[in-house]
Amino acid sequence: MTDTVSPPLDAVPGAPATDPVAILTRLIRCPSVTPAEGGALAALAETLAPLGFCVARPVFGDIDTPDVENLFARAGDAGPHLVFAGHTDVVPPGDESDWREGPFSAAIVDGELYGRGAVDMKGGIAAFIAAYARHVARSGRPAGQVSLLITGDEEGPAVNGTVKLLEWARDRGERFDACVVGEPTNPAAMGDMIKIGRRGSLSAEIRVTGVQGHVAYPHLADNPLRTITAIAEALMDEPLDSGSAAFPASNLEITSIDTGNASVNVIPARARLFFNVRFSDLWTPDSLKAELARRIREAAASQRFRKGRDAAEVAIAWRERPSESFLTQDDALTQALSGAVEAVTGRRPELSTSGGTSDARFIKDYCPVVEFGLVGKTMHMSNERVPVADLETLTRIYETFIARWFAAHA
Repeated sequence: MTDTVSPPLDAVPGAPATDPVAILTRLIRCPSVTPAEGGALAALAETLAPLGFCVARPVFGDIDTPDVENLFARAGDAGPHLVFAGHTDVVPPGDESDWREGPFSAAIVDGELYGRGAVDMKGGIAAFIAAYARHVARSGRPAGQVSLLITGDEEGPAVNGTVKLLEWARDRGERFDACVVGEPTNPAAMGDMIKIGRRGSLSAEIRVTGVQGHVAYPHLADNPLRTITAIAEALMDEPLDSGSAAFPASNLEITSIDTGNASVNVIPARARLFFNVRFSDLWTPDSLKAELARRIREAAASQRFRKGRDAAEVAIAWRERPSESFLTQDDALTQALSGAVEAVTGRRPELSTSGGTSDARFIKDYCPVVEFGLVGKTMHMSNERVPVADLETLTRIYETFIARWFAAHA
């Protein structure tokens, strides 16, 4: 029998900070689709202030991007500084008719809490706050500082979020010793995986210019698809590498080839190709660009439109701000978190660099950073949801980690 529970709205704001389900319920009911704050950061501020956190909510803006509100909260004034990073913004819910429960309802059905952001990653934030509150209730305040670095721009262009929030904190004298990012890292079950690094990411658009014409008179036209398909083959044919000790093999994927041509009897005037590479520590963005440009250049030179004609005109537009690969080598941090995971779940987590990018790519420039959160099976999907039991498990892991990390820095 299906059991649906939806806590009344007026019962959530006053719920104890030690209860991750109550905190997450309130956060999910805030429709904080990027870049809207949606009430989520206000809810966090109200939850954190009674726990002794000083809370700031700086807003950042930039040209051609919407203003974004962020949150920085710190408890403690001196000593080792542990920061938890995350985001309250969520991707759009899509067609709400595809949801079993409303995307912002926070309904609990058969032991699972439904809602956009339940996994990615309001659930991680709720668990960390509850973990800190439990630690204070049971053991007192940690002998040091604990901060939360929360952005509203992780699912968007990531221009007015973590990058600027880190700079803002640095300019105010904040110095961090270690960071945990609460992104969902576990593939199948709690305790599967801790991310200790990330592959780099590089994207580009290739434009090939031809001459438009009638398909029945090809001698009067130059088809750019001849060149763009040769370039696609050159990019994907030869492996970039075989991986390294800490990273899987680099991988390039063509994500789109487009001519903007809706007619079947017109040779297109131009074609565009888009690709993305997730790369290992064997490459830097610059060395990878050089290799890919060589492949593109040679492929274009070898592929004439027609016999006796010149090679196609090819342009490469590299996307801004490629992400470098990184690997965290901080034994105190990884051992404290791995030990906490094993103590709570009985499982020794894999230390991995797999997956996509996260805001850890920015935090690595300020302090050692690792990632650990919920199981990511339903993130960005309709009916995104988290088992209440997993939320409790994550809270216990974070509480154990907080105690172990500060003990190691005593």
